Amino acid sequence: EAVRQQLVDDHFLFMSGDRNLQVAGMERDWPEGRGIFHNTDKTFLVWVNEEDQLRIISMQKGGDVLGVFKRLAKGIQAVGDSVQAESGKGFMLDEKYGYVHSCPTNLGTGMRASVHIDLPGWTAHGVDKLKARCEELALQPRGTRGESGGQTGITYDISNKHRLGYSEVQLVQTMIDGVNKLYEEDLALQKKHGI
Repeated sequence: EAVRQQLVDDHFLFMSGDRNLQVAGMERDWPEGRGIFHNTDKTFLVWVNEEDQLRIISMQKGGDVLGVFKRLAKGIQAVGDSVQAESGKGFMLDEKYGYVHSCPTNLGTGMRASVHIDLPGWTAHGVDKLKARCEELALQPRGTRGESGGQTGITYDISNKHRLGYSEVQLVQTMIDGVNKLYEEDLALQKKHGI
């Protein structure tokens, strides 16, 4: 139990109790039909049977987005090769719609590239204004406690908004360009608000 709680506290393990997942029948086997696998450094994780049947995650502290992306690509290939060798089947991929997911917001590449960033200037300027600016930049702001965890403090999880119709490289670049722009604007907003 202590290990499970530490994984939840570190935001590595999904939690039960999401009403939308329950209504959709996606929590009926909780926790027996689910699991998490991770490397020693907890920079590469595979969630099994959370919102999607399989969620592959690469993350680390700092700004090495390319390193995170390379680890993700290598890990996806390794997991796909393992699934293929074990079952003779590959990931479900539709030529037009991309990868098939349980969660419709992930239709397409399924790629959600994000960073946690402190934006005190935008916070002082207004969270609704930040949300509107993110919309213009094709980004999605969230709190650091996940999609439905709400916002606390000045730290935001900023990610690409779209999944469908773009390549993984395009989505990561959208996130990088947008976060750089938000940071630049945040510095000006800090001065404006005397922070």
